[in-house]
Amino acid sequence: MKIAIIDDDFAVLDSLGQLLAGAGLDVCPFRSAEEFMSAAVEKDMSCVVSDVRLPDMNGIELHNELAQRFPSLPVILITGHGDISMAVAAVKNGALDFIEKPFSDERIVASIRNAVDVGTRKKVDADLKAEFLSRVAELSPRQKQVMDLLVQGLSNKEIALQLGLSTRTVENYRAWVMERMRTRNLAELVRLATWLDGSRI
Repeated sequence: MKIAIIDDDFAVLDSLGQLLAGAGLDVCPFRSAEEFMSAAVEKDMSCVVSDVRLPDMNGIELHNELAQRFPSLPVILITGHGDISMAVAAVKNGALDFIEKPFSDERIVASIRNAVDVGTRKKVDADLKAEFLSRVAELSPRQKQVMDLLVQGLSNKEIALQLGLSTRTVENYRAWVMERMRTRNLAELVRLATWLDGSRI
């Protein structure tokens, strides 16, 4: 796993890099957000640790940019006392953690390991979501109607009445939907269908 450290203070980069390397982490140091972005390594990182106060693009702006482009990439902010309110706002906006200076070795290593775990889970969820949405796109209009009504909690009989179909026909559509969505039961279909909110016209 690769950890990006972004700080314009060489001493911080050096000491933090040695700490994380000693903890078995692969460290990639950068002196600015621009240097990090221009290296185009975001997709190869497991976590980004950035100081809030940076020249030009600051840590908050970097987080906002990464959140748009790589939403599953976890960002940890290092903050001084005067930056705490900004860091709190960033966490509310999706940053995984903020760590106040001075921080203990144990605190930052534990936060990074947790961030890597969270990022991995988010990446898996993102892949599952993309796969599910691609399957939905392959359904016929009628199959989509049946699936929408199923996840709303309607019974086969209620769906049949609403769509003007026989109950047997709805049962067939239901079986096709479950098979094409690769779901084992209705509860799983309902859970996956929450991803459709805002993802489909």
